[in-house]
Amino acid sequence: MGKFSFMKLKGSRCLRLRLLLSTLSSVPILIEDIHAEGTLLGLRPHEISLLRLLELVSDGCVVEINETGTKLKYKPGILMGGRHLVHDCGTSRAIGYFMEPLIVLGLFGKKPLSITLKGITNDSKDPSVDTFKFATMPILKKFGVSADGFSLKINSRGVPPYGGGEVVLSIPIVENSLKAVTWTDEGMVKRVRGETFSSRVSYEFENSLKNSARGIFNQLLPDVYIFMDHRKGDGAGKSPGYGISLRAETTSGCVLSVDTAVFYAENDDEDDEKKELRPPEDVGEQMALSLIGEIEQGGVVDSTHQGLLFLLCALCPQDVSKVRVGKLSPYGIDVLRHIQDFLGVKFAIKPEPSTETVILKCVGCGLKNLSRKIC
Repeated sequence: MGKFSFMKLKGSRCLRLRLLLSTLSSVPILIEDIHAEGTLLGLRPHEISLLRLLELVSDGCVVEINETGTKLKYKPGILMGGRHLVHDCGTSRAIGYFMEPLIVLGLFGKKPLSITLKGITNDSKDPSVDTFKFATMPILKKFGVSADGFSLKINSRGVPPYGGGEVVLSIPIVENSLKAVTWTDEGMVKRVRGETFSSRVSYEFENSLKNSARGIFNQLLPDVYIFMDHRKGDGAGKSPGYGISLRAETTSGCVLSVDTAVFYAENDDEDDEKKELRPPEDVGEQMALSLIGEIEQGGVVDSTHQGLLFLLCALCPQDVSKVRVGKLSPYGIDVLRHIQDFLGVKFAIKPEPSTETVILKCVGCGLKNLSRKIC
């Protein structure tokens, strides 16, 4: 790989975040002891798939993996973007696992990015494609990203274990850099919106989901609407399941979201009558209460989006960004630590006991899109 100064890291923790920050900062990394304990050693299938995705959207990216998969050398290339790209995300993690770094990298490409992602659209581990479509985009808009070039089309749904979902993601480039923000007003919740879906099961699952979630929210505010998306045939993927995505929209433009999906585990026999999916009434009620919990803890984003919010602040011009969040999530703390290591950006953190929220301030690293095509 030639003589480069590598940042040396250990362990598999935050591998995706490390690859993202390495690419943005153009810092080559050497990671050792990746999943070095236990019987299954080395990089997991979804981690290898992520590396292939990075190779797809960049030029000059170099990846070296040892025989056991426990050692990785990664030298980032130039982000290219491009149209009509296709990537199969596999079935070990959902498409949301790949979209989270991809939407940030796409902003700093030479050309706008348009890519078809195949795999699992909804599961209980990663954010769903619905969350990215309706909750992530408003965050990007706050930082000056144009809404015109951003779109997410769901061609088919896919749940574990066999996936079969497909989405087309389009991401615009930033012409120069992001915009520093002062974003501390959560506002009041003015409405609740959501989507339910069902694939290869009766649409009655969706009705029960919808009614149980609305039963909670209608006691609190009148403007509640949940859309239904019943899939069959090619649009239903390869596995049966259902799920729900909910979001609260506030008077100041904040969007807080939660989601989940219910499906058969890989070792379940779908033909075995003793195996049943979790009752949709319980799922709808639980997700409604989860969203209320996100609203209660405060902040301009939900706990799932804390990491993205901090990263965008760190990438802003060398001006002060100030944001408010609820209780810091473990992943949010990891992001803050890695941002300091890779970008040299340190956040000032000030808890507010009166609101039980946290104010964070930083001066951005001033990352500019030097890859973009100059007309």
